[in-house]
Amino acid sequence: MKQARLLSCIAVLALLAGCSRIIPEDAGEQPVPVAPNAAILGVSAGPSLASLPIRDVDASHALDAFVASCHVPQQREDLSGLTQVQDWSAPCDAAATWPRNDARRFFVENFTPVVVGNGRGFATGYFEPQIAGVRTRRAGFDVPVYGVPDDLERCWREDMPESEREGRAPLSRRLPDGRCVEYYTRAEIEDGALAGRGLEIGWAADPVEFFFLQIQGSGQLISPEGDVLRIGYAGQNGQAYTGIGGLMRERGLLGDGPGQYAGSMQGIMQYIRENPEAGAALMHENESWVFFRVLDGAGPLGSIGVPVTAENSVAVDPNFVPYGAPVFLDFDRNEADGLWVAQDTGGAIKGANRFDTFWGAGERAREVAGGMSGRGQAVVLLPTASARRLGL
Repeated sequence: MKQARLLSCIAVLALLAGCSRIIPEDAGEQPVPVAPNAAILGVSAGPSLASLPIRDVDASHALDAFVASCHVPQQREDLSGLTQVQDWSAPCDAAATWPRNDARRFFVENFTPVVVGNGRGFATGYFEPQIAGVRTRRAGFDVPVYGVPDDLERCWREDMPESEREGRAPLSRRLPDGRCVEYYTRAEIEDGALAGRGLEIGWAADPVEFFFLQIQGSGQLISPEGDVLRIGYAGQNGQAYTGIGGLMRERGLLGDGPGQYAGSMQGIMQYIRENPEAGAALMHENESWVFFRVLDGAGPLGSIGVPVTAENSVAVDPNFVPYGAPVFLDFDRNEADGLWVAQDTGGAIKGANRFDTFWGAGERAREVAGGMSGRGQAVVLLPTASARRLGL
C-alpha cells in the first residue's frame, strides 16, 4: 500500500467511524446524473498533467493497475461516449513495457486531463470484509452463503402488462410449470426458502456481519484454523436494494443526540445487536439478497472482471468515466488524493464525478473506507487520441 496515504490514514483513524457503502448513500448532497453520459453532459480541458502533484510511487502503482485492465477498453464499447476502442491501443501498447521507475512520464505522454461537467466530485470508500466463516457447516457457523440458484433467471412475469415489457426482463423465479414470479425476498431466504437445495458454498458465523458483507459484494470467510475462502458477487435476487442507514436516519435513530447511534457501520451494528428483534426487522427491509461464487486469486474482482487493488482501484459510473481510465482526485479528504484507475462500479455509484475508493481488507481498510466522505475536484485522464477528437 502507498506509504504516504497510509501515514495520512493513521493520522485520522481516531476521527473515523468505519462503515460500508450503505452510509454514503445519504451523506448529504451528492452529484446526480444530469445527462445520460459524459459526452452529452460535456467535458472541458483540465489542468496540465505535468502540473498535477502525482507522486512517482503512486504513478507506478497506477500503471500496474492500468495494465491489468487495459484489455477492457480495447474490447468494450465506452458508455461515456468519450473514447473509442482504437484510442486505447497506443497507451496500452506503451504501458506493457514502460519502466515502472518512470511511470509518471508514461501518464504525461499518453494522456490528456479532462474535466467532466463541472468536475466537482464526491468520493466514498469500500473494502473487502473479513468475517468468521467456513466451507462446511459446523457448530457456530449456521448462516448459509448461497451460490446462484438454478430457478433465478430473467423472465417476464404474468402480472406485467405487455406494454411495460421493455428492455431486459427482471430477475425472477421460474416455477416448474414455466411461469415467472417475483424471487424470494431476504426474509424468505433467511426463513429457509433455499435450504436443502445444495446451494451453500460456505457458512458464516454472524448474520449481521454477513449482511454487511453482502452490501460490499465480496469478502473473505476466515475459519478458526485460519483458512481463507474468498467469495465474490455472482448474482442478486432481483429485489430492490434499500439502505438501512437511510431508514435509520429518517426515523431519527442516527445522530449525536440522546438515544441515537453513530452514523457508521459500527453504530448501525450496535443498534442491531442491542435491539435484536427490531434489528432483524430492519435488515429484512432491505429485501435484496446477494449470491456468491468462490474466487481464486489474490484480490476481489471488480465489475469488469479485473482484481481490484487497495488504494489503486476506484468504482465509477461507466456512463461518465470510461472503464480503465486513470482518474486524479484532489479532495478535502487527503487520503483520497492521487491517481486511481476505474476498475469497478456499484449500485450507489451514479452520476458524473461520483467515486468509490477501494481500500483493501482488514481493520485499517474497514476504518478508512468507512470514514471516507470526501469532496473536491476530479480529473479524468483520456488517451491523447480521444482528447484530440473531442477538440481538447
